[in-house]
Amino acid sequence: MRLNKYIASAGLASRRKADELIKAGKVKINGAIMDEPGYDVVTEDVVEVNGHVIEGVRKNVYIMLNKPKGYITSVSDDKDRPTVMDLVAEVDARLFPVGRLDYNTSGLLLMTNDGEFAYHLTHPKHQVEKTYRAKVAGVLSPQRITKLRRGVDIGGYITAASKVSVIKQSERSAIVEIKIHEGKNRQIRKMFAAVGNKVIELERVAIGDLYLGHLKVGHYRKLTRQEVDYLKNS
Repeated sequence: MRLNKYIASAGLASRRKADELIKAGKVKINGAIMDEPGYDVVTEDVVEVNGHVIEGVRKNVYIMLNKPKGYITSVSDDKDRPTVMDLVAEVDARLFPVGRLDYNTSGLLLMTNDGEFAYHLTHPKHQVEKTYRAKVAGVLSPQRITKLRRGVDIGGYITAASKVSVIKQSERSAIVEIKIHEGKNRQIRKMFAAVGNKVIELERVAIGDLYLGHLKVGHYRKLTRQEVDYLKNS
């Protein structure tokens, strides 16, 4: 990586300002002054700016959070409500959520500082499947299940085909697992409302083959390298 870009990627200065620092003799490579902005920094190089060693390329961080209900999936909130950032405050990285879970939905939420990773998982063309477990009011009849599987109108938008299975049915409610690859605002709630069943509780339990497992509500863990590679190639 070119020296001026390396300095800029550390968040220390723009590339133009980095050029000025280099020309002014404020930058050292392995203890020696370097005045060539086009120098290519290699892994072994120690770069100093104004006497301080810098790291140009940030370390990417990938987190799985079990989001509780009552938290906003946002970096900040103008209504001063708690956000998911409060739950990962001790992580030494500028994280942001990958996609969204609404205020009253719990479950698996990925967080990262890797923009390309987030883009891959949220862009519709990649069709990464998400699995939800919902408790809905009333009886979910075979006819309603068929409608959900084929796609329903959720307000001017027809959802794509989904996978729906009833885990438990009682007289007043049903526990349902539903898999979708879209991510429209409040989509699951709108889908069930479209067939006459109100969602009482909703939890996302998986993204692709990555499951929430036994991670406690409000807790997080770092993804393994294998999990990151799997998601990047999903």
